[in-house]
Amino acid sequence: MIDDKPQVTDAYGLILEAIDVGIYRPGDRLVESELAERFGVSRTPIREALQRLETQSLLTRDGRSLIVASLDHNELADLYVVRAELEGLAARLAARHAAPEEIKVLRDMVDEDQALLDNPQALSRANRRFHKQIHLASHNRFLVRQLDLVHRSMALLASTSLAVDGRGTDALQEHARIVAAIEAGDGDSAHAALKAHISKAFETRLKLDAGGVDPAE
Repeated sequence: MIDDKPQVTDAYGLILEAIDVGIYRPGDRLVESELAERFGVSRTPIREALQRLETQSLLTRDGRSLIVASLDHNELADLYVVRAELEGLAARLAARHAAPEEIKVLRDMVDEDQALLDNPQALSRANRRFHKQIHLASHNRFLVRQLDLVHRSMALLASTSLAVDGRGTDALQEHARIVAAIEAGDGDSAHAALKAHISKAFETRLKLDAGGVDPAE
């Protein structure tokens, strides 16, 4: 699977991607003139993008400055609760509506992502693609929109739980179970497998944030 991401050219997408890949991390200050210089665009679209990101709570005010927002423990828990419910619904609907070609793409993703186990950042990007494919396979555009909002907020997490030693292997096994349930047309099992997957990811993140597990070297 090609690991390159599609070219992003709009100011909003450029800033969001920079947050997503960790160029800007929670607490970092975003300066309009510096962003315009970095991305080679004028200040007007940068200003509009910053306002949009602030409206979406991805940026917050610190005096007169805008900084990348951070999630406290309660916000993190709330995010994972909503994510688990919406993604579980997407898996249930995918089991009902996914075309054979969509299921094959999901199976291929699980197989090909095995090659990324030693690269947590690449695996994290592949993980997002996998989940996005399930969202699309639900064939419910309103649900896809809500999940897009949830996953934008995931960009505020400063690290990936897939960096924890052994988590990548476990996650791909969980992905395989989700795909098997979707392929079988078993909505209840797909829903349960997806929610269990998100629950395990949340548990791993809590341990990581608490210093209870060590990231892979």
